[in-house]
Amino acid sequence: MRLIAEKREISSPLFRFAAPIVSILVALFVAGFLLLAAGVNPLQAYLEIIQESLGSGYGLSETLVKATPLILAGLGVSLAFRMQIWNIGAEGQIYMGAAGATWVALFSGIENHALMISAMLLAAFAAGGLWAGVAGVLRARWRVNEVIVTLLMNYIAILWVDYLIYGPWKDPQGFNFPLTAQFSDTARLAEYFNTRLHSGFFIALFCALALWLLMERTVWGYEIKVIGSNPKAAQYAGMRTGMAIFAVLFLSGAIAGIAGFSEVAGLQYRLQHGISPGYGYTAIIVAWLAKRSALGVVIVAFLMGVLLVGGDSLQLSWQLPVAFVYAFQGLILFFLLASDFFILNRVRLVREERHA
Repeated sequence: MRLIAEKREISSPLFRFAAPIVSILVALFVAGFLLLAAGVNPLQAYLEIIQESLGSGYGLSETLVKATPLILAGLGVSLAFRMQIWNIGAEGQIYMGAAGATWVALFSGIENHALMISAMLLAAFAAGGLWAGVAGVLRARWRVNEVIVTLLMNYIAILWVDYLIYGPWKDPQGFNFPLTAQFSDTARLAEYFNTRLHSGFFIALFCALALWLLMERTVWGYEIKVIGSNPKAAQYAGMRTGMAIFAVLFLSGAIAGIAGFSEVAGLQYRLQHGISPGYGYTAIIVAWLAKRSALGVVIVAFLMGVLLVGGDSLQLSWQLPVAFVYAFQGLILFFLLASDFFILNRVRLVREERHA
């Protein structure tokens, strides 16, 4: 007897709808054993996650704050995925976007608030886009694997920012801590409802709407889908695949760069070590779970925000390590990937014939 997997000719809509939900429930069930092993009641832990992240205005605002960079970075990664381009470098692009915005905030001398914020956003957009564009040129011109390039450039970007904050941009009044001087009020995004929720969240929603319109309502968006699904057919139809690869990676990195801008202008008000606690890597999970949909990215990023805020609470209440949150994210991704497999394939048990 052995198991074989066969391609399904068709999957029912009900099965496609139910499979991801069942997968998440299974992930919660398995994560419950990890909680039990740590001496935590799973039901109490899950209730605390919901209560802390959604049970109050402050908790909801913190969830939206956590979701903001995930939406932006997730949109960038999902755009590249649309073309079957694997941008694994959103983390580095966030850092470069933050560095670009910081340069404008500290050294431009602009005194008008609207002009300063616009210049910071454009600098972050350009810095993140150019950083990803390097991989675009290498892929389009010499077929260099973008996974390796974007991944390795993460480390270069992080170390470059460390050089700046330990060196020429270090705050002389910062008591020797690796950070820049604080931004002036002119370079800070507005906050709302006496919480940390800032304008970056609304910029993220605008980017999601703009990306949806770009991909679903424009000729260029259609070309991206065609190039991603069948590059040879796209070339035969006269589409400029090389330029499209560069443009997609540039825009992907640029949107991730805006996430860096939102973090320094909306929360930190300075560039410092560890400006992103792995948002760029989590964005890969967000984009994958969202099925490359702009609306899906917003929803999944919000759910990840719930998990991150709730995870912070569990660390304080139950002394759980932050690794639990990452393990939980991995379990969700693993079981959702499994659900995708079963949506596309049917598994059967067959009897092996014995030969005399």
